[in-house]
Amino acid sequence: MSSLALCSWSGGKDCALAVYRARQNGFDVRFLLAMMDESGEKSRSHSVPLALLQQQAESMGCELITRSASWQTYEREFVAALNVLRRRGATHAIFGDIDLQAHRDWEEAVCQRANIEPVLPLWNEPRTELAAEVLRVGFKAKVVCVAARWLDKSFCGRDYNAQFVSDLPPSVDACGENGEFHTFVTNGPIFDLEIKIEIEEIYEYTLPPTMGEARFFYARLKS
Repeated sequence: MSSLALCSWSGGKDCALAVYRARQNGFDVRFLLAMMDESGEKSRSHSVPLALLQQQAESMGCELITRSASWQTYEREFVAALNVLRRRGATHAIFGDIDLQAHRDWEEAVCQRANIEPVLPLWNEPRTELAAEVLRVGFKAKVVCVAARWLDKSFCGRDYNAQFVSDLPPSVDACGENGEFHTFVTNGPIFDLEIKIEIEEIYEYTLPPTMGEARFFYARLKS
């Protein structure tokens, strides 16, 4: 019998590849847990509209579970969601992190509080090989956020493909594991139907002083 699992879901390529591998390894990934902003209308980290996350979940045959949170309440709400899903039978949580130990430490800590086993299918694999695998197995994705510290506005809104990876400066990781960019997956081997999206505009956002005032470029998406 397959282990029932959830995936911590951003809508991006790394968590999509993690689901792909988890299913290949026998996990029944049935829930996608997406953390939203206080309005509940956009994802907390990538500003992806709720409707597009819902379309991804439906195409994957999953149930989308959302929790609204500020950065201050994020951990509390995440653990609360894990507890709800554990009561619904989930025994494992899938994460798409590759090699950032601080992220893994946090994931293991919150899962322990909810009595759920964390699973990191991509852990400690070469980033360039994972980027190549994303493309090789057929995932299609848009770059929906870039950090101005590393990339200029022209990189936001592009397809994540071999040309995009080739155009990245040497200091930027092909997976964006350090937060250089984020993606939204529109198709691939875990999807029944392609997600159709349009980019309305590319806009700039600066974090508040309490969070370091970093600048980002975001793609405003619509279906």
